[in-house]
Amino acid sequence: MTPSLDTRYLGIQLDSPLVVSASPIGWDVERLARLVDEGAAAVVLPSLFEEQIERESLALHAVLMSGTESFAEATSYLPEIADYDTGPERYLDLVRRARRDLSVPVIASLNGASPGGWTSHARRIEAAGADAIELNLYFVAADSDATASDVEGQYLAVVEGVKRVVQVPLAVKIGPYFSSLGNMARRLVDAGADGLVLFNRFYQPDIDLEDLRIVPDVQLSSSAELRLPLRWIALLRDRIDASLAATTGVHDHLDVAKLLLAGADVTMMASALLRHGPGRMAEVHSGLLDWLTEHEYESVDQMRGSMSAGAAPNPGALERANYMETLASYDMG
Repeated sequence: MTPSLDTRYLGIQLDSPLVVSASPIGWDVERLARLVDEGAAAVVLPSLFEEQIERESLALHAVLMSGTESFAEATSYLPEIADYDTGPERYLDLVRRARRDLSVPVIASLNGASPGGWTSHARRIEAAGADAIELNLYFVAADSDATASDVEGQYLAVVEGVKRVVQVPLAVKIGPYFSSLGNMARRLVDAGADGLVLFNRFYQPDIDLEDLRIVPDVQLSSSAELRLPLRWIALLRDRIDASLAATTGVHDHLDVAKLLLAGADVTMMASALLRHGPGRMAEVHSGLLDWLTEHEYESVDQMRGSMSAGAAPNPGALERANYMETLASYDMG
């Protein structure tokens, strides 16, 4: 009998735990459709960034105010708002097209870290047809006057603000750099998060030594980066009442199997698809089915969380107990 890959994420029933993560792939709805054909059970669209929304507001204000002091009565030269091509409007159109053309749930993504008016765009995204929203909280706490409480409060305010204006499920994608991640995870859920996505992969800038300028430098992930979300999903599985998604380092079916054993509801891929193309999704899908069959699992539900902190035979291995053993186990050759 073929094992069942069915799972639930954010209260939504999915055919498998394989989800396309937010990345440039998502701007091409035809490519997303191919990934669905290859086995993706849901897609997360690329992020709409807070900076895009702010830029739209400033640019639109400038257009509307241009010339009004001298020619208040002559407004026919102004462009029609509907024709004003902005990031947010383009994004809403992407949500509509994805919802129309794809046969799986479509999760929109908002990227920001400031509470305020931009959260109202969450309502517009919901109205465009998104099945859920992933709130991607990206914030570098560079202000030396800001305390940990200040930073955490800012995160919680954003979650509360977005949750207040939408009815669809809300996932919150965070980084691992909290001094008490377990406590922060619980507070995010209390603030309204229906699920957590672990972890946001912060892209670090580099320095161009010839031009002496700061430059972006995108490095795709590897399976070695799986360890961090693996550990924290295992630790949080039995401690919070929310869906758990794993992202960063998911490259093959073995990575997926490990994360499901740790307690993930879904696993999200981006780097593997960028590196290998849509065919990688089919390889992971078939590989996961083969692995479940070989290990005599009837379903994803049967295996999920069996290696979490609450179920593992040696839960201390997920914390500090094996720290010395891990260091000593390195083979110097």
